Amino acid sequence: MFRFRLCSEMMKTQVPKTALKRLMLSINQTRSLQTLSFATVEAEAISGSQPAEVHNLVQGCWKGTSNWNTLADPLNGEPFIRVAEVDETGVKPFVDSLSKCPKSGLHNPFRSPERYLLYGDISTKAAHMLSQPEVSNFFTRLIQRVSPKSYQQALAEVYVTQKFFENFCGDQVRFLARSFAVPGNHLGQQSHGFRWPYGPVVIVTPFNFPLEIPVLQLMGALYMGNKPLLKVDSKVSVVMDQMLRLLHHCGLPMEDVDFINSDGKTMNKLLLEAKPRMTLFTGSSRVAEKLAFDLKGRIKLEDAGFDWKILGPDVHEADYVAWVCDQDAYACSGQKCSAQSILFMHENWASTDLISRMKSLAERRKLEDLTIGPVLTVTTEAMLEHMNALLKIPGSKLLFGGEALENHSIPNIYGAIKPTAVYVPLDEILKDNNFELVTKEIFGPFQVVTDYKQDQLAKVLDALERMHAHLTAAVVSNDLLFLQELHKIIGLDQLETLGVLELGLQKQLSLFGRAIEKSYMTLALCHNTGRSHHPPESVIVEKR
Repeated sequence: MFRFRLCSEMMKTQVPKTALKRLMLSINQTRSLQTLSFATVEAEAISGSQPAEVHNLVQGCWKGTSNWNTLADPLNGEPFIRVAEVDETGVKPFVDSLSKCPKSGLHNPFRSPERYLLYGDISTKAAHMLSQPEVSNFFTRLIQRVSPKSYQQALAEVYVTQKFFENFCGDQVRFLARSFAVPGNHLGQQSHGFRWPYGPVVIVTPFNFPLEIPVLQLMGALYMGNKPLLKVDSKVSVVMDQMLRLLHHCGLPMEDVDFINSDGKTMNKLLLEAKPRMTLFTGSSRVAEKLAFDLKGRIKLEDAGFDWKILGPDVHEADYVAWVCDQDAYACSGQKCSAQSILFMHENWASTDLISRMKSLAERRKLEDLTIGPVLTVTTEAMLEHMNALLKIPGSKLLFGGEALENHSIPNIYGAIKPTAVYVPLDEILKDNNFELVTKEIFGPFQVVTDYKQDQLAKVLDALERMHAHLTAAVVSNDLLFLQELHKIIGLDQLETLGVLELGLQKQLSLFGRAIEKSYMTLALCHNTGRSHHPPESVIVEKR
């Protein structure tokens, strides 16, 4: 009210417009600073002359180290972020912090149950803060600075995170810990099960979704009473540094979460010494296999995904299908676990202009709006070398792309190519000397395209059977006979296991939504336990 009156009086006295604009700008900046009181960096201002700093959090204190790793801006190579990285000699405080947490956790249905309500309150406040335009824009731009993607893609990450917090406001955290009881087989006997924390746990997350993946996994662990140590890829860890500060501002106890920046060798040493009761890892299959061995199976994984899509015999809504294929393959420059890696087109689709539509959409992507951008884990040379190897296969051809981006200053340590699609004949894909090459996951804007005839469906299914890195997949068809044939050959249980979605154009489902349901919500780092008349080895472990 005061602000309105002040402005009204100034307008009545005909104060110059420039002075009025200056005052309003000052008021808006003050409001923004108040809203972002948790922040220690300015997303727009991070540069070589004003680098951001990322610290570690252990035993309730933010700490630096003597070992500062300077990161290059992925768009221009300028050193713009300094990360305090812990080396092998500095892991003891983190090991000690985890060891202080009992295996019954920080809370459980019998211990400090009021903390379920505490986390409901924290979620309410965090959801409210992320709904504020200033905060939402801050995290969106911060994501863009370290993992370049379009504003809409980065904003969607913030939106999903905000909605996640909304889903766990109030009593919802408490309800998540709902227990069960089963009658026994004689008088006086019952089986009781409880959602129980693991206690000390570790979460390791990748670079490609620097806010959404770590927040959803971290909060799932905290809701159920675990004490997590969070390790985010150092290239993007500034985002979670700032998010943790927001959560502290919303009431998260400082001691509940530890946060570390380190290289892989140091983190592996920490895991072996701390012996967490469960580790949640999202990243490469190579590291996942090593951790599974080192940790003796006490780990949940989401690793590589060579993701397929089948277009059925019914052709309609070609514009929409082309748009979805473009989004699935090239959004976030193809750096998504759910990115479309290979497209199987029925001969009916192959005779349409689908490929030319996809090419037109791909060519609209440009570095200026980050609809295409730097690839942070694969170099330009490596992607083009893989493309050239595919083009040596008989019958293969370049459909579009296949060139390095031009007129940019992206550092050579990153990749920068145009959205690319290579056609490889189905019969050639199935040959033993080609299959491993064709199905190699390239974590960038790259896909393989092939086609099949009606009587070749069995060959398509054979290719799917031989692939091992299943994460997301799609069948695009409204043809019930075709879908029935798939069900008959693969089996409904197998389709469900592979996460197949039948994307009828009248009932579209989100590939990424299913991925969240099947992985992030599953990995709440808790298990069911309780007294039972069953032998100990048959204790139920529930997945959500």
